[in-house]
Amino acid sequence: MTWLKVKKAMMKYFTTIRWYTIAAILLFYALSSWILLHIAGETDLLGFNDFIYWLLVTGSTVGYGDMSPTTAVGKFVVALYVIPFGLSIFALVVGRIAGWVAHQWQKGNKGMHDLDVSGHILVLGWNEKRTLQLLKLILKERQDIEDDPEIVLCVRADIENPMPGEIEFVHVNSFNRDDDMDRACVATASVILIDNPMDDLTMTTALYCSKRNPSAHKVAYFDDETLAPLLEKHCPEVECTPSVAIEMLAKSAFDPGSSRLHHDLLDVYGQAQFSISIPTSVSIDTETLFFALKKHYNATFIGYSKSNDVQNVIVNPELNITLDGNDKVFYIAEKRINNLDWTSLTVTNKG
Repeated sequence: MTWLKVKKAMMKYFTTIRWYTIAAILLFYALSSWILLHIAGETDLLGFNDFIYWLLVTGSTVGYGDMSPTTAVGKFVVALYVIPFGLSIFALVVGRIAGWVAHQWQKGNKGMHDLDVSGHILVLGWNEKRTLQLLKLILKERQDIEDDPEIVLCVRADIENPMPGEIEFVHVNSFNRDDDMDRACVATASVILIDNPMDDLTMTTALYCSKRNPSAHKVAYFDDETLAPLLEKHCPEVECTPSVAIEMLAKSAFDPGSSRLHHDLLDVYGQAQFSISIPTSVSIDTETLFFALKKHYNATFIGYSKSNDVQNVIVNPELNITLDGNDKVFYIAEKRINNLDWTSLTVTNKG
């Protein structure tokens, strides 16, 4: 019974032992070993470099054998003190290091650490399968762009990182508290996607993000589309995305295949819809753009928005409209067009 109490006390002590205590134990172990070897007359082992090397190799029981005690007393010191105590200390240090690494991994997997990122894509909210699909699509889209931004999932739900090694993960108590959201670097994100199970939470989160990061491209998803105009009134820079399932269902009733078409245009694994900004030094008319994109890239020009005004996208425009630098062009293609050669489109160069 006494032994069990002693064992329990020792386990508790070694579990909570501080690093400075371990350092003091190591120092005492090294000094006491040196003194005992000095008393035993092991002069060949007492040089600073040789002693440190020999003690580490012997104490960890690696034992290369290139250096060893020669006196009878020295051999007893090594056998009864240096190796047993060295092995115990070595196991303690390795165990603490392994425990620290495991704790850090678990801390990151549970989203308890603070991030230090910028220009990242921040996803706020957790909708189980829908969020997982969203993350997979974002990862797929990221493969085709040059910036390769970090993807950060920030949730209030009690979950662990659903995609460890692929995305960063932060768990917070509130989407509206500075201390919590600073851990997800909300102020330095380039894109913020807001999708919560409750629309009222999406609304308050969007308002908060609009205040903390006015320059980020923000997108909010609502189940109740009547809330979108309300948010756009207070935060016109936020792109509101309502559910379109009912609209797609009604459209398919009169135009069979419409729902499949809309799904394919949003899919990233085939013909899909993309966008690109016109360089500041370039001006081009929609007729030239339409035929040039088809000829050189087998892409279909479908619409545009003026100077990053993504709230007002003109679809199926007339062919006599001039587009200028910073206007955004929307097109359908098999994959995203990177490094588009605007000179090949027979454009008018302003610069």
